[in-house]
Amino acid sequence: MSRFEITAQPLTQDAFAPFGDVLECAGDPDKIINAGMCGRYHDRAQLDFGDARGGISLFQAQPRALPYALDLLERHPEGSQAFIPMSEHGFLVTVAPDEGGRPGVPLAFLTAPGQGINLHRGVWHGVLTPLHLPGLFAVVDRIGETPNLEEFFLDRPYVVVP
Repeated sequence: MSRFEITAQPLTQDAFAPFGDVLECAGDPDKIINAGMCGRYHDRAQLDFGDARGGISLFQAQPRALPYALDLLERHPEGSQAFIPMSEHGFLVTVAPDEGGRPGVPLAFLTAPGQGINLHRGVWHGVLTPLHLPGLFAVVDRIGETPNLEEFFLDRPYVVVP
């Protein structure tokens, strides 16, 4: 593997913890509700909207394919951002540690069907990268008056491989 090739790994809470939360129904539910017909997996994300409000938007992204050229990372310094797929398809998640205000070496994760993510405030990440149609996601993030997007274009793309 070269310095500019990243192997995508399965998304797990332990591996993803430095960057955010994995949203999934894993293990036993925290509560049984609705007359015993529904398991509630309670409070699974650390949502952070700063001094603004949270909102739900719908994103419809064009699918990409592996290998994938990662050439742009972004972050949201004012709040968290959750991506919840509205289909049973997995998607590609790329993140990077912060190194002095710039993204470090990225990591890549492949979600399992039914998994979503919540990126913590200020985490460098790639753009929404579905691998299948319809590419439809509910996105929970900060709605406010101040800018909440920083972009960083890489001089040389990383290639994400399965």
